[in-house]
Amino acid sequence: MAIAWIIPFISFVAERFPTAQVIDGACYSLQSIDSYAATIIIFIVWKFLIYYVLMIFIFIFCYWRILLVVRRQARVMAGHSAAGSSAGQTQLNQIQTNVIKTMILVSALYAISWSPLHIYGMIQYLYPYPLEWQGMYYSVTFVAFSYMCTNAFIYATKFDPVKEVLLRLIPCKKANEGNAGAGRGYAVIDRTTCT
Repeated sequence: MAIAWIIPFISFVAERFPTAQVIDGACYSLQSIDSYAATIIIFIVWKFLIYYVLMIFIFIFCYWRILLVVRRQARVMAGHSAAGSSAGQTQLNQIQTNVIKTMILVSALYAISWSPLHIYGMIQYLYPYPLEWQGMYYSVTFVAFSYMCTNAFIYATKFDPVKEVLLRLIPCKKANEGNAGAGRGYAVIDRTTCT
């Protein structure tokens, strides 16, 4: 949680403080960039590395740790089972495959949806003449922010516990749909009409 506060603060200070200039008693940021190299370092390299490459690395690292825990748990479960039941092994293989697929989907979706915004930023800072920025900026920002909405759908479709919770939130269910969760320790709700 601290990273979510620290990185934007450092980014803001690194971008605004060196480029701030006081003109007639008012402070204006991004006014005095000393050189073209400073523009490349501050705006392109820093933002690209921190907000794009680092995020993909964090996704892959965290999912890799989840996969290691699942594999360790699989070894422990296999050691406790008498003959190593094939059903348990199949289920653990399915969990590992699900974690890998989710990692690939989440990382690829992030890379695809945020890359237009970073490419736009590079063009905006490197192009020597002023560009009409509003239409392009809002469209690539919409694509980038749509990642947050679609990310929830990935988790909702990939994990059975999330699917079951979402199904229980639906107010209109038939009687046989309510009985589907009875074997998993969930309360059976018999709703045949909408309320």
